[in-house]
Amino acid sequence: MKKKRNKIIIAFILFLVAFIIPFENEWVNKGIYIVSYIIVGFEIVKKAVKNIVRGKVFDENFLMTVATIGAFGIGEFSEAVAVMLFYQVGELFQSYAVDKSRKSIANLMDIRPDFANVERNGAIQKVKPEEVKIGEIIVIKPGEKIPLDGCVIKGKTSLDTKALTGESLPREAIEGDEVLSGSINLNGVIKMRVNKEYGESTVSKILDLVENASSKKSKSENFITKFAKYYTPIVVIIAVILAIVPPLIFENATFSDWLYRALSFLVVSCPCALVISIPLSFFGGIGGASKMGILIKGSNYLEAISNTETIVFDKTGTLTEGVFEVQKVHADNISEDELLKITAYAENYSNHPISLSVKKAYNKEIDEKQIIKTQELSGFGIVARIGEQDVLVGNEKLMNEKQIHFTKCNDIGTILYVAIDGKYAGYILIADKIKEDSIKAIKDLKKNHIKQTVMLTGDRKNVGESVAKKLGIYKVYTELLPDGKVEKVESLLKEKSEKGKLAFVGDGINDAPVLALADIGIAMGGLGSDAAIEAADIVLMTDEPSKIVDVIHLSKKTMRIVRENIVFAIGIKVAVLVLTAFGLSTMWEAVFADVGVSIIAILNSLRMLRVKMK
Repeated sequence: MKKKRNKIIIAFILFLVAFIIPFENEWVNKGIYIVSYIIVGFEIVKKAVKNIVRGKVFDENFLMTVATIGAFGIGEFSEAVAVMLFYQVGELFQSYAVDKSRKSIANLMDIRPDFANVERNGAIQKVKPEEVKIGEIIVIKPGEKIPLDGCVIKGKTSLDTKALTGESLPREAIEGDEVLSGSINLNGVIKMRVNKEYGESTVSKILDLVENASSKKSKSENFITKFAKYYTPIVVIIAVILAIVPPLIFENATFSDWLYRALSFLVVSCPCALVISIPLSFFGGIGGASKMGILIKGSNYLEAISNTETIVFDKTGTLTEGVFEVQKVHADNISEDELLKITAYAENYSNHPISLSVKKAYNKEIDEKQIIKTQELSGFGIVARIGEQDVLVGNEKLMNEKQIHFTKCNDIGTILYVAIDGKYAGYILIADKIKEDSIKAIKDLKKNHIKQTVMLTGDRKNVGESVAKKLGIYKVYTELLPDGKVEKVESLLKEKSEKGKLAFVGDGINDAPVLALADIGIAMGGLGSDAAIEAADIVLMTDEPSKIVDVIHLSKKTMRIVRENIVFAIGIKVAVLVLTAFGLSTMWEAVFADVGVSIIAILNSLRMLRVKMK
């Protein structure tokens, strides 16, 4: 870019000298113009000749070359150089714009690790991440990038995950925590056991997604590509007719005058503004999204989501935390702490999520010597002997089976009834917690004119309907198996309008078939989930449903800018083409209609880089 800029500056100085200073011998001025043209236009002419040899005749290089050499032919030296000079200024500006949009995702590209410190034969070896095998131990020092996915086995630290998730606050990592590649180790030295090869790691998949996002073109981009393919040869034919036919038909028409009009016509016709600015708008949108921790696999998906009518949500892990927690402890004739303790002891040897949530709520060391025996009754609960006490922990069926008189709890969630020595002692309510962000997300989606929000879940009817009511979702389908979710989405796809789109939002693990079936599949909290990254069209790197609203805002702004550029560029060009054909504009106006319109359209596209999510 620096070399091109220097060429333009030198050529522009020579142009000014020839334009301002009238030398006695006019060929001195013409010679300076020619030198200026060679400096600034040689590459364009060279490209045009190469493309003609390859059979690619009708492009902007051909148009600029024919128009400027033709201008020399009719003695318009200054205008020939000016056209090429300003065209190159426009090209320089376009290069700058593309570089700036690429820098918008530079932070994301910086997550690529350069090396890994591997423990081998009692020594640390610095190797490429691709050479590390699953199960090997790697050491990460402060300031280094995490090169591969793995589990911390020694040490603790804080991790900067901003490039992955858009979150500014560091995340703590201690022994036993899963750590994702692409994060930056901020302070402590940690050792990790690698659980994925580099090609399957989070950082590798993310980089691949962003680098290949431009390969999936939107309808608007495909329209512009087809438009330019047919438009350019048509205007060349019109320009030839414009140069030849009028002098043969009209009595006072001169060939040089109509050739000048035809050359100006060629300058105006160059479709640079559309060819550059439209993809740049989408690229800027995808880049802006990636900085926010939102990965969009292609501009076609960015365009599609602006037409979304229906958004279907999975429940567990999407709108709720997906983690069972003790919500309430109700004790009868015993303290709540004692009830929780007895239940934790009884559930000690079980790895069921319900049991784990009880032990987590108790959060104290369990003296296993007090656990005399435990027996798990499938479909009922647990029978245990804790110290001198006989303990029952389970559902209503267990209480009825053992003929325990108990007080039924009508709260929504999983209820663990507890009996000690044959007497009812209370209950513990365990439920999945609704994400704090979910209520706001549903409310904002309705404000953005989403026609309907739907929730699908495998949970019982009362649980699903309770969550849907709290969130303000009025259509909910419960007790669905994976194939049931597919059937419901197929049915909803038939209900939408022809142009409308249906988006499905899931956790990306159990919902891969539905993510693939929907018009737009959105993986929620898909970090590290292979199924999410493979099946979804858009991956939200955090667990915030409200980022769906951000994607919709981004999409609508992108499409608004794209439409503005198409209408503006085509409108101005058509107007100036007509004026040029009737001899009412010169090549200077033609330069503005080409380069000027391109610069304005590109400036408009660059607004995408300043998008602020709400």
